[in-house]
Amino acid sequence: MTYVFDPDNWEWLVTGNNVRFILEGFAVNLEIAVIAMVLSLICGLALALGRLSRWTPLSVAAGAWVDVFRNLPLIFLLLYLALSIPGAWPDAYEDAIPSWFPEGLQSGRVLAAILGLVLYNSAVLAEIMRAGILSLDRGQSEAARALGMSYAQSMRLVVLPQGLRRMVPATVSQLITLNKDTTLVSIVAIQEVMRHGRIVTSANFFGGVQAPVLQVFLFVGALFIIVNLLLSRLSRRLEIHEQRRTAVGRVQRVRGLEEQAV
Repeated sequence: MTYVFDPDNWEWLVTGNNVRFILEGFAVNLEIAVIAMVLSLICGLALALGRLSRWTPLSVAAGAWVDVFRNLPLIFLLLYLALSIPGAWPDAYEDAIPSWFPEGLQSGRVLAAILGLVLYNSAVLAEIMRAGILSLDRGQSEAARALGMSYAQSMRLVVLPQGLRRMVPATVSQLITLNKDTTLVSIVAIQEVMRHGRIVTSANFFGGVQAPVLQVFLFVGALFIIVNLLLSRLSRRLEIHEQRRTAVGRVQRVRGLEEQAV
């Protein structure tokens, strides 16, 4: 433990541009994570609704898609996509990406990373969302149908709002996992935080001070802990907000006609 907290082993933090360089790499992780989170949530909801569809071909196709990509290792998906994507796709991505986008997202290699993260996490999120929808009592949808709503209307107005609230903790947990999984994209030569960390630990990279491997990656781990704790806190606040919004207020005493007549 003395080695871990030895001030000499942390001198690299205040020397040169080491911290800034690592934070620049961490920003790339966050940028990739945000894009993958948004796309995974959209695709995951579409897959969940597809699995619940009454049209058998769509339900079977969505189920097969989920079963395949949920059970493949993420690192396998990343490597496969990096090697198999046609060369024209990354070129088209680089041409289409706006110039004001962050520099870390300008490279066509990011396309394989985002696709891999979305394919895997959307499949996992689809099962979470499907479980949340199925956890509702059937009386909810039956009551909506009794009011004259179509299947689509009952899903959109009654079932989904309640089901989505139930799956907030599990969904946020998977998004936290997605954020951590962005460290795997370094295998496709993306300059993210893990690659920047390894560069910093090379001999006297910045400022002439050796950065020990353990301390560098403890610092990187602390960055992920901070961001993921913020996500957890956000999840908890959303739960509390929904509980307050849907809570039943104090029931007023029903007054009889004789009391109202007074």
